[in-house]
Amino acid sequence: MNNNIIMKKINCFIPAQDATQLKTTIECLRQSSFVDTIYLLSTNGCTYPNCVTLSVDSLTSTKTIAQIAAHSNAELSLIYTKYTPLEFGQYGIERFYHLATSANAGLLYSDYYELKNGIGSAVPTIDYQLGSLRDDFNFGSVLVYNAAELKKAVERMTVEYAFAGLYDLRLKVSQSASILRINEFLYTEVELDMRKSGEKQFDYVDPKNRAVQIEMEDACTEHLKSIGGYLAPKFKSIQFDEEGFKYEASVIIPVRNRERTLEDAIKSVLKQQTNFPFNLLIVDNFSTDKTPEIIQKYVQQDSRVVHLIPNRTDLGIGGCWNVGVDYKDCGRFAVQLDSDDVYQDEHTLQTMVDAFYEQNCAMLVGSYTMTNGDMEVIAPGLIDHKEWTPDNGRNNALRINGLGAPRAFYTPLLREIRVPNTSYGEDYALGLRFSRDYQIGRIYQSLYLCRRWEGNSDAALDIVKQNANNLYKDKIRTFELIARMRMNGK
Repeated sequence: MNNNIIMKKINCFIPAQDATQLKTTIECLRQSSFVDTIYLLSTNGCTYPNCVTLSVDSLTSTKTIAQIAAHSNAELSLIYTKYTPLEFGQYGIERFYHLATSANAGLLYSDYYELKNGIGSAVPTIDYQLGSLRDDFNFGSVLVYNAAELKKAVERMTVEYAFAGLYDLRLKVSQSASILRINEFLYTEVELDMRKSGEKQFDYVDPKNRAVQIEMEDACTEHLKSIGGYLAPKFKSIQFDEEGFKYEASVIIPVRNRERTLEDAIKSVLKQQTNFPFNLLIVDNFSTDKTPEIIQKYVQQDSRVVHLIPNRTDLGIGGCWNVGVDYKDCGRFAVQLDSDDVYQDEHTLQTMVDAFYEQNCAMLVGSYTMTNGDMEVIAPGLIDHKEWTPDNGRNNALRINGLGAPRAFYTPLLREIRVPNTSYGEDYALGLRFSRDYQIGRIYQSLYLCRRWEGNSDAALDIVKQNANNLYKDKIRTFELIARMRMNGK
């Protein structure tokens, strides 16, 4: 056994553009006796004294990951993923080493501090789990890999990615080793993205990121096949012949305190032109503003409008949906509309119902256009979720963080499956569950105007709420992935 190799504890791989950017990070790393070689990942030939420069095409390509593996001759490989200064806390590097080797983890990450415009704040991360398949999972910028596991993962890489190399590495490491979080704040990174949470959440469906997303989908699909979670495009057929429906469709609007926007939503429903009867079920979750008065005004004007009030006070958005779906005159198809959004035009409802029959789907997802509160189009504009394809949509759904809008369901199946009683992610949970057995139909033209305004529930979330939301969706993915693996005998 080569004792020289054993004594090498950590090799560090640092993105490099220029010496000024590197100074703080390298000086910090050299304060630790646990650090062996510092490698610079450079696209421009950048050098720094006593560091080894590796010429790379990007930080995320398979070729770069292969280079890292080839130079990982210490016990651990620390990969830093930002071009901004990095500083470790007291014995932070040593803490990574001791816990990584004690737990024999394949990948270790930690909580951290973040500097924005010179102002520091704590950023707790969340625990990784089987369903943490989204490519935007926040590990922070410091990834500490067991070098042996990293090398094994690279040996199993069969596709060369330009963008998904680092993502592919994480997935492959997870197949044979644990990915563990240290819930301690071990370092400080600088964050240059000043956008609010609501401005970031649509990055993955921005058309300019399409090439990236295709690679991420390919890497995730390969991973699902490796662990037995992949589902081939074979679906149960549906006969829309259940009797007893007075209405062909019901639009359901759960609402609480939306006096500012609800009236626009109601009007957009009542102007729908269809060749079938429909109604509008507004589930008022005990509003304390003028929302009830607005609803009652339209109840008196139009017999299609129904004002429903739950008989319990512990309901979220999903629970209110169940109230609407359970209503005796809920239509054959239950169609979503949020209380602060509007349908694109008077043909939306007809288009959606027609699509159920044309595509033989149990659930339907349309496309929508982002607007401000005055319904003026804002970036990124049309959100069409083209990543949802008939052949691989239900597999890719385990990677992405949403399925789109507006959504609609075949009511008999929705009454059987039920909507989770939450106010976040309930629609995503339904999409995963429906897609396990049934085709989810898609309409790629805009049917819906999604209005972003300061009152949106996800406009500017703090880190605690963001983590709670992400943890919920990861857990939903975990449950669904386990179910699919069991279907496949894994």
